[in-house]
Amino acid sequence: MNGSHEGTGQAAPRRRSDARRNERALLDAAAAVFVTSGVEAPVRDIAARAGVGVATIYRHFPTRAELIIAVYRHQVEACAEAGPALLASTTPHAALGRWINLFVDFLVTKHGLAAVLRSDEAGFDTLHAYFVERLVPVCAQLLDAAAAAGEIRSDVDAYELMRGVGNLCIGADHDPRYDARRLVELLIAGMRVPR
Repeated sequence: MNGSHEGTGQAAPRRRSDARRNERALLDAAAAVFVTSGVEAPVRDIAARAGVGVATIYRHFPTRAELIIAVYRHQVEACAEAGPALLASTTPHAALGRWINLFVDFLVTKHGLAAVLRSDEAGFDTLHAYFVERLVPVCAQLLDAAAAAGEIRSDVDAYELMRGVGNLCIGADHDPRYDARRLVELLIAGMRVPR
């Protein structure tokens, strides 16, 4: 009898771990599709990228709004976790630049989220507060490290930088000649201390 309990005890955590990993893969695929095709992209495109059936996506996320909100939260967490990992693997200025690129990808999805949640202003405000609470400290950590290393100016505020990047990204999807990522790169380059 003990043997059967042990098997059950081990199988359940593995199933939960597999389910979490599958959901992360699905959210990564959805985020990638949203970045390239917008939040109105066909669910079949997301399913194909994730290597699952459309029914699997609907089983996890019965509505498009639920999927978009889950992608939004997933991207916030990925951005938050990426900051310290990038700092540990490269120079502070390079880490800041790479992190800002992740943030730009996130902003593309976030703008689509605003359109989807227009009727739920309170829900959007809650998500926005969550985003600010999670990401501003990470950006501040990256800025502090780059300033301490003498790589950038020390008077850059994390919230202001993130607002500036966000403003550069607005409307980029409506004008093919407008390259928001290039302008963001110029902004980050302009923070460098002359050598």
